[in-house]
Amino acid sequence: PGGQNVNKVNTKAEIWASVGKIVGLSEAAAQRLRAIAGKRLTLQDEIHIAADQSRSQERNREEAISRLAVMVSAALHEPKPRRKTKPSRAAKKRRVESKRKRGQIKTRRQGRADVD
Repeated sequence: PGGQNVNKVNTKAEIWASVGKIVGLSEAAAQRLRAIAGKRLTLQDEIHIAADQSRSQERNREEAISRLAVMVSAALHEPKPRRKTKPSRAAKKRRVESKRKRGQIKTRRQGRADVD
């Protein structure tokens, strides 16, 4: 999109946001944001976001800001810690029973009906 206009007009928008200066982030959320940023994180602890999809620089600016907002909101969401669980005795019994039935079916296919 843009035709020949692409080569003569610079509409790219870039954002450098310092992770430490984003208001309202706890240290844990800042760490999650750094992990989410991945290769967009610079050595100066800044997130670099560039947008150049649109012909309009204003639209590219809005796109870059919305990408940053999505990353920050994802970092603010604290993942729920996983609790280890064990299958119940009934669940174990059902699993073993289904395996036994499946084995019987395969045995019958081979023509050996003596296993029960």
